[in-house]
Amino acid sequence: MTAWTPDQLDTIARVDEIEISSRRPDGTLTTPRVIWAVRTDDEIYIRSVNGPTAAWYRATRSRHEGHLRVADVDIDVTFIDTDNTVTDRVDAAYRDKYRRYAASIIDSINSPRTAETTMRLIPR
Repeated sequence: MTAWTPDQLDTIARVDEIEISSRRPDGTLTTPRVIWAVRTDDEIYIRSVNGPTAAWYRATRSRHEGHLRVADVDIDVTFIDTDNTVTDRVDAAYRDKYRRYAASIIDSINSPRTAETTMRLIPR
């Protein structure tokens, strides 16, 4: 596995929205979806605000591979499912990064239903 570069980490931490695509079984990419991402230490995490039924999230289940694009970062990634040991850190990162948004939006991204979709992104 490769590590994020400091510039990639800084870019993803700085921007509000990233584009994420999943790799289909035939190797093609799905249509990019705009989502929120957070950085904790040297790791990047994403969640599905609509929970496990969201189409883009369900698409990650088959190959656990995809693509991330934002600003000058354009990279293939692996989706790694997480367990509840990172929930508090990721919740805090979302609260901190997106604090200027309404509390109801932050509550949605940090809900138990959403937290179960937390994935760590690993560059490939």
